[in-house]
Amino acid sequence: MTDAGKNSERSAYDVVVIGAGPVGENVADRARAAGLSTAVVESELVGGECSYWACMPSKALLRPVVARADARRVPGLSAAVQGPLDVEAVLADRDEEASHWKDDGQVAWLESVGADVHRGTGRLTGPREVTVTAPDGTEHRLTARHAVAVCTGSRAVVPSLPGVEEARPWTSREATSAKEAPGRLVIVGGGVVGVEMATVWQALGSEVTLLIRGSGLLPKMEPFAGELVADALTEAGARIRTGVSVTALRRPAPDGPVTVELDDGDRIEADEILFATGRAPRTDDLGLETIGLEPGSWLTVDDSCRVEGTDWLYAVGDVNHRALLTHQGKYQARIAGAAIAARTGKTPLDTAPWGAHAATADHGAVPQVVFTDPEAASVGLTLAEAERAGHRVRAVDHDLAAVAGSGLYADGYRGRARMIVDLDREILLGVTFVGPGIGELLHSATIAVAGEVPIARLWHAVPAYPTISEVWLRLLEAFRG
Repeated sequence: MTDAGKNSERSAYDVVVIGAGPVGENVADRARAAGLSTAVVESELVGGECSYWACMPSKALLRPVVARADARRVPGLSAAVQGPLDVEAVLADRDEEASHWKDDGQVAWLESVGADVHRGTGRLTGPREVTVTAPDGTEHRLTARHAVAVCTGSRAVVPSLPGVEEARPWTSREATSAKEAPGRLVIVGGGVVGVEMATVWQALGSEVTLLIRGSGLLPKMEPFAGELVADALTEAGARIRTGVSVTALRRPAPDGPVTVELDDGDRIEADEILFATGRAPRTDDLGLETIGLEPGSWLTVDDSCRVEGTDWLYAVGDVNHRALLTHQGKYQARIAGAAIAARTGKTPLDTAPWGAHAATADHGAVPQVVFTDPEAASVGLTLAEAERAGHRVRAVDHDLAAVAGSGLYADGYRGRARMIVDLDREILLGVTFVGPGIGELLHSATIAVAGEVPIARLWHAVPAYPTISEVWLRLLEAFRG
């Protein structure tokens, strides 16, 4: 590991990466694979938000919840799994999946690919220059011969409300790392974080209330996705209130309950409150002002992830606001790393749609799975998005419960599938599945959308019987008539 504590020392690299989450790690890996010397700067844990406070711990918490729900729908097994979850064991497994919030393994991996790791806060102090402030306050200056990649990600937004500081609300970090289940939990927001954490803590014994400003859950998906998830959460015991906003919080005793005041005059008392109300870029303290950019702003990039108006600065992952998902950020990192290598070697770039140096999938083939019960998964455009974009489309729907594989998967299976067909090109622009066990179906849809596979060719992709994947055949039959 590089020593970042030598005052006034200057080091030169081909590429300097600020942020060592999955995105920064992948940029560094691609740069090193191209033979470029690479430094990575990290102010917290190497591995980033995903490894310690988002993807890994949240899915570790969700897995036993969903597995028990699935088992309860299987004849001959359901009676054996009616009891409560072992909360202590679930939380212990979560701790293991989060590496007990230690990053030794991630640091070792970065070093194994030949990247130098610098501990501290990295700030731009001019073109191709990053100054690292180490934990002991000393500074170390890095220069980049070719590129600086900003991979600092995003942070949870907590609204400015009366009493918010004394209330000490949870964000996604506290929700995924909590050491015990709160007796009463209020969750503000009906997006992915809100519904996943509602699923977890309701199953682990909390009394959950979801407060939604809009009319339903998962507003970025097809409407039926949020409806089916809401039905299941309600049946599990959660309360969902739509069309309401929080106006103030009160927590007079540090260890006492929090009172949540709503715009309809109602008040709710809870032990904890989680705000899952959006993300902001971690660019406030990045030194953007030294290169003529606005601190705290999202960074606008081209399809190679190079920041507009520069020939050396890249912004990869959440920070560019294209698709705030770990897997999409890693995809961008592979594209950006290849583009940096090509520009460094002065070789031609392929930035045409779906080219080697273009993150085209960000525009129309972004996959996402929401790990609730039932799962919700989508890729590409919704019907509303496709219509707004001016496409001539048709939505084709099918009841997932009518597929033989679904009936074998669970008694009382409930789910739905939709594909959005571009009628002019006869390709798929989007696909949505909602139902138990459908997360692993999504990649087939992603291939169809990203590959722009003609409907006529999909007709020859025969699904195995009896699997839930047979829904593909039913969707195609419905389209053909």
